Amino acid sequence: MAAPMSRISSFICQTRYYRNSSNVSHKAASYLFGNNTTLFSHSVGNRFRKFSTFSGTAVNRWLFRSKHYMLMTAGVAIPFVYLVDLYRRSTVVFADVGGPFQFKPIRSVRSDGDSTGLKLTMFQYQTCPFCCKARAYLDYRSFSYDVIEVNSVWRKEIKWSKYKKVPILVIQGIGPDGYLQINDSSVIISVLETFLDNRTLTLDKILEFYPGLETKNERGKAITDWPNKYFVMMNERKLTPSLETEQKKVVSNFLFILFNFNSLPELYLYYKEERDWREWTDQILIHTLAPNMYRTLSESKEAFDYFSEVGEWQKVFTTSERLFVIYVGTLAMYILGKILKRRHHLKDDVRLSLYDACKEWMKAIGPNRQFLGGDTPNLADISVYGVLSSFEGCQSFKDVLSNTDIGPWYSQMKKLIEGLKGHVLP
Repeated sequence: MAAPMSRISSFICQTRYYRNSSNVSHKAASYLFGNNTTLFSHSVGNRFRKFSTFSGTAVNRWLFRSKHYMLMTAGVAIPFVYLVDLYRRSTVVFADVGGPFQFKPIRSVRSDGDSTGLKLTMFQYQTCPFCCKARAYLDYRSFSYDVIEVNSVWRKEIKWSKYKKVPILVIQGIGPDGYLQINDSSVIISVLETFLDNRTLTLDKILEFYPGLETKNERGKAITDWPNKYFVMMNERKLTPSLETEQKKVVSNFLFILFNFNSLPELYLYYKEERDWREWTDQILIHTLAPNMYRTLSESKEAFDYFSEVGEWQKVFTTSERLFVIYVGTLAMYILGKILKRRHHLKDDVRLSLYDACKEWMKAIGPNRQFLGGDTPNLADISVYGVLSSFEGCQSFKDVLSNTDIGPWYSQMKKLIEGLKGHVLP
């Protein structure tokens, strides 16, 4: 990236000298991509000349202060490259998206231990914490599945869906449309875990137990939430003899655990703990990630380089889109990290909030248990592992390992899940 970035700097420095040129788009292209000017259109020259008149000595002095270097590149050069590319492709009309199965998977995982016969496809961002959490569960339970990486610029892979967030899990061959769509990582985990416990109920029937409710968040934005998404429906064969009086609470052979856990045997206290820590993962742990990954501009850039590598963005994005996501994303998430820090009341040194969360998790496990689930992980273990794995290649993760005692637990979880995961098809 050193060469393109130096060209971007030179290009901006000399913008005012080209403002009267009728061939400005090619001059911009030559600075950014050398002789490869095919991404640029002649017709954007007039638009760019208007833009370039804003250049001036005072503005240039401000832009080229070292602390504003990233703002300069992300806020001026890369958006220009990206918008030119959009113009070039403006005549391309996306086909009417009729369903989720028209896209080629970027990756397919096949497991010999999968006896469900389900045809699963996950729409995801590779390093999204919620997607990592759902994927960790699929691997732990040895599901076979396909992965569709969503282009975060166009998002054309999920245009068929009214629900516009990821992950989305699609199960082929179920329902009137030929597929069943499950939204939200926690709902995905709870639905599939319920199905594994009792396969006498179909997945579409189980999904009816998790109705999505339209609400508004604290900023007045409409959102969909699932109030019972951390509950796993329990088959009555798991009930102990001491709970015979509770049999009347069973509906369709399932116990919907919505009553006082303190009066129930140890089995149900176990599930309450699991549920509480699954919710903690979404409400506490995840909110410490972004302010730490994007704490500084250099850490933010490092994070996006990592995302590009593990997400195989070269297969998902065009060159201009990838540059746009990396450099504009670096700046945008750096700013957003500061906003999220205030919103979630993190400490001035956000690393301390991340360390506190990890220490709180290890304190919950305690010295006498290998996992929160005991000798084997439960859904809370899987959720926490999945979230932490989302930034494994970032400096903030390395700092967590150095400043907390979560490393041995994380290593055990990774070894266990990697051992249960199916093989990735070439």
